[in-house]
Amino acid sequence: MKLGLNLGYWGAGNDAANLELAKEADRLGFSVVWAAEAYGSDAPTVLAWVAAQTERIDVGSAIFQIPARTPAMAAMTGATLDTLSGGRFRMGLGVSGPQVSEGWHGVRFDKPLARTREYVEIVKKALSREKLRYEGEHYTLPLPDGPGKALQLTVHPVRDQIPIYLAAVGPKNLELTGEIADGWLAIFFSPEYSAESLASVRAGREKAGLTMDGFDVVPTVPLIVGDDWKTCADPVRAYTALYVGGMGSRKQNFYNNLMVRMGFPAQAEEIQEKYLARDYAGAMAAIPLEFLDATSLLGPKERIADRMKALAAAGVTTLSVSPMLQDLEQGIAGLRTAAEALDLAGVGS
Repeated sequence: MKLGLNLGYWGAGNDAANLELAKEADRLGFSVVWAAEAYGSDAPTVLAWVAAQTERIDVGSAIFQIPARTPAMAAMTGATLDTLSGGRFRMGLGVSGPQVSEGWHGVRFDKPLARTREYVEIVKKALSREKLRYEGEHYTLPLPDGPGKALQLTVHPVRDQIPIYLAAVGPKNLELTGEIADGWLAIFFSPEYSAESLASVRAGREKAGLTMDGFDVVPTVPLIVGDDWKTCADPVRAYTALYVGGMGSRKQNFYNNLMVRMGFPAQAEEIQEKYLARDYAGAMAAIPLEFLDATSLLGPKERIADRMKALAAAGVTTLSVSPMLQDLEQGIAGLRTAAEALDLAGVGS
């Protein structure tokens, strides 16, 4: 199991600290640093900034939003980042959610699985540098009734194949991820509750005639180091409440549905009800300590090492840690502790 660093969103006054964390992860030998986008900072600009100031660490999008750019544009961006970084780019993709897709990008959130499949096929075709022709339900290239012509990507990526990851939560999307992607970007991953999700990924691999060998399972896991793991759980509550309670609508929240599938239906409902009623403190208090512990790395180094053993045994191949709501000094100390814990666990690669 390798270590990664997920720095989430930028542009909120945390850019200088995030860059220092990325540099420290590079020095410590972390495998990859990820950046996200929603409706603030965009991932490609951030990744170019980080790649220019690091040496060995890969830079990955977690995620490029599928409704935000055409598949050809995603291929252009990926090829450019791979070239500028010297072959260090990983492309994470995701459909986002209906509120962002339709409210921010003006793209209908319909048939997300079919759209994702076509999108990935076009990205791969464009990156292979063959002339881009495609006929699908959602995309047709070139358009058949105009002057468009089949074009070829002019940029040569450093690698023959840029790895593609999908952010997936639901069973059908997980199966699609196993079928068409090189890795899975997971959230709220727990060794105790991951078997069902990994079975869906495995089913997709089998559908494509593939095994799990070489497939990268990459959960993002909050990291808080301290003597008392229960106290360490408190800074994770706001993040969890946002996703389970407020990321999406009452009728369509993928993270809330995931918490239900993990065996916390009553708590998931309570968190959502309180969050949508703007009782944020109540929503945070309603999160079970068991859930926070299962989906985070909390406490002293030895306890974190034990959890790393469990994560590796469950099938995690790249563990992306996220130092949450901490200052730069604490964040850097957390990354160093994570590296030491991986050595202690004896599951590094």
